[in-house]
Amino acid sequence: MQVKQIVLITGGARSGKSGYAEERADDAGARLLYVATAEAKDQEMGERIADHKKRRGKRWITVEEPIELAGALLRYRGQLDCVVVDCLTLWLSNLLIRRDEKYAAKQVEDLVEKLPQFDFHIFFVTNEVGWAVVPDNPLARKFRDLSGWTNQRIAKAADEVVLMVAGLPVIVKRGKTCS
Repeated sequence: MQVKQIVLITGGARSGKSGYAEERADDAGARLLYVATAEAKDQEMGERIADHKKRRGKRWITVEEPIELAGALLRYRGQLDCVVVDCLTLWLSNLLIRRDEKYAAKQVEDLVEKLPQFDFHIFFVTNEVGWAVVPDNPLARKFRDLSGWTNQRIAKAADEVVLMVAGLPVIVKRGKTCS
């Protein structure tokens, strides 16, 4: 087996992150898992989720996991070539809303600690939320800060970091590669 690779794909909303992650994963292996962290709490989000599923097609196994991300990934050791986690930002939002920032930060640390245990390529999708105006309320500022800190933690552990700009990948960090 090839050396596994951890890739963080970041950028703004609708910058092409998910499609790029799926394309890279599809090129890197045949046994594919998509871990979706979004929850369909309204019709519009339900439609977004349905569009994502339709785009991926039947080749992908999809697991919806809004909270226990590290545990969900560990369950698939030895069974996969590639995983796309879409997205860390929604996962953080779920954690923060259900509990608090300390709980969310602990979950991030748990994920980072478990990264060496994964025996598959993993593509994390996340959003750059700190490039906009400073939020006007404490919860939004906590979310923005937690997102930036999480992106830093995963980027440090990643072999590659890609910034998506208008549908174009810009390589920010490159280490070992998978084909």
